[in-house]
Amino acid sequence: MTVQEFGRLLEERLDIKSFDDISLNGFQIAGPDRELRKAAFAVDASFASIDEAAAASADVLIVHHGLFWGHPIAVTGNHYARVKRAIDSGLSLFACHLPLDAHPLYGNNAQMALRLGMTEFDPFGTFRGKSIGFKGKLPFPMTVPEVARLLGFTRESGTRILKFGKDLAETVGIISGAAGDDVDQAIEAGLDLFITGEVPHEVYSIVRENGINLLAGGHYQSEVFGVKALQRMAEKELGIETIFIDVPTGL
Repeated sequence: MTVQEFGRLLEERLDIKSFDDISLNGFQIAGPDRELRKAAFAVDASFASIDEAAAASADVLIVHHGLFWGHPIAVTGNHYARVKRAIDSGLSLFACHLPLDAHPLYGNNAQMALRLGMTEFDPFGTFRGKSIGFKGKLPFPMTVPEVARLLGFTRESGTRILKFGKDLAETVGIISGAAGDDVDQAIEAGLDLFITGEVPHEVYSIVRENGINLLAGGHYQSEVFGVKALQRMAEKELGIETIFIDVPTGL
């Protein structure tokens, strides 16, 4: 399989073209096509992830947060340096944002639901005409700290808990990343717990006044699940050598 063939497979499986996204999804940097020997996976395209992928002789870096977002951007300063580092090392860059939140198998939100043992969950959390999250029932009632531990959310990852609902949560809505404002949709659905990555200040009063629990595990930590799921698919199904580059932000 070549790098371009792998990219086309990801585009098809993640249904990239059906999303209205602020991210330029797909190849953001595409070098000369060649045999795919090693693929690197990371949450963010940064100096750290690009350099580590290049040092590992990866042919492509697959990320959730790429370098190009919704509008033309001058290739200057740090942006120029990141692009140049990738090109100089022959590294292609493939980004997938909302499609990797929403996918029912590989997505951040579905993977969190599976990690919590939720065997049945439904689409939840509409954004730009698409449901990107999932809601359902936990396998048994849990406290919010128990849910946080199962997901690997810690103080170091940026976890915040707003506990104004039931002591034991049974129904959960999940939208990764910066989806704190979407707690309104969890309230409307009558859920016990809303899980996301980060929340703005004004959400505190909304959560408190509506008697719901909110778990924010950190933007980064809530979005490692999707790229890791793609990594497992590439390794186990396609036989591609892979590495995961962990650059936690604590945010």
